[in-house]
Amino acid sequence: MTAPAPAGVKGILFDLDGTLLDHRTAADTGIVSWFEDRSPGHPRLAEVAGLWAELEGPYLAMWQAGRCSVQEQRRLRLAALCTELAVPVPDDLDAAYADFAGRYRRNWAAFPDVAQAVAGLGVFALGVLTNGAQRMQEDKVRAIGLDGLVGPVLTGEVLGGCFKPAPASYTAAAAALGLEPRQVLLVGDDVTNDVTGPTVTGMRSVWLDRHGTEPAPAGFPRITSLAELAALLG
Repeated sequence: MTAPAPAGVKGILFDLDGTLLDHRTAADTGIVSWFEDRSPGHPRLAEVAGLWAELEGPYLAMWQAGRCSVQEQRRLRLAALCTELAVPVPDDLDAAYADFAGRYRRNWAAFPDVAQAVAGLGVFALGVLTNGAQRMQEDKVRAIGLDGLVGPVLTGEVLGGCFKPAPASYTAAAAALGLEPRQVLLVGDDVTNDVTGPTVTGMRSVWLDRHGTEPAPAGFPRITSLAELAALLG
């Protein structure tokens, strides 16, 4: 912990991927399995997960900026991966992505600290603020047993097209909890989206640094497990 606990908090917003759900493990497992089935023994198999992760941000940003649909960004991302690894791009990219998505979904799991941490926060209004696609993010919350326990699942698709770190995403999410931004604490693993981004609205934040390997942004609390959140809130 690197800063004092915020006072006056009445609501908590959680990021989803990397905070409540182990997105990286699920995505890595899904894409490696998908690729290995199509290109057994490929000499760059060890690079597949890393390349897929690198492509995630740019193509999601295209969709969030309204430059393509969510399905189009999925097609483009999968085609880019195949092109980079010099394997044939699938003729039916939608079917190919659906195959990957099924593998990804089968590996959805909450981090081990999530259930107990959420159970101890009953005095707060809770919600999830995430940059993913609405339907998939709702599916994730249900899959990891948090449906009805963490409040509304809020994405740019239901917040007027505003995604983190747009200030309007935080103010709209606070309003969805019936609160002012200054009454809300955002907990997440992304420094820009979840820690420094909310401050322009007066919303407070806590950085969840599960790996504990990076310096904390100055002036912000840092935890390495959600098990530390209750103590931080007093």
